[in-house]
Amino acid sequence: MNHLTPAQLDELTRVLEGDLTKLERSMRVTDEAMRPIELDQSAVGRLSRMDSLQNQGLTRNLQEREQVKLALVVGALRRIEAATYGRCSECGVGVPFERLMVFPEAPTCAGCAS
Repeated sequence: MNHLTPAQLDELTRVLEGDLTKLERSMRVTDEAMRPIELDQSAVGRLSRMDSLQNQGLTRNLQEREQVKLALVVGALRRIEAATYGRCSECGVGVPFERLMVFPEAPTCAGCAS
């Protein structure tokens, strides 16, 4: 039996679906930014090229974080469908609603997460 009320579960589902929508939108922008840099070597200075390469590195890091978050959000939505959401995947204890409101994608309780 789930320790979350139906209203809490509905609220968390809406939050996760909203997160998924925002994340998908953000990932489209990030994918655009990851396209290869084409610089006119005669028109762009060395520092501008270095800035462009550094920005692309930062974008790559963002892309990696977005992919991790996407996997967590999709996993949480699947757990909702499977009626296992809100239970720690490690110890099986109910994850408090307050923790899920802060980290709705969290698969574990705070104790197992550390």
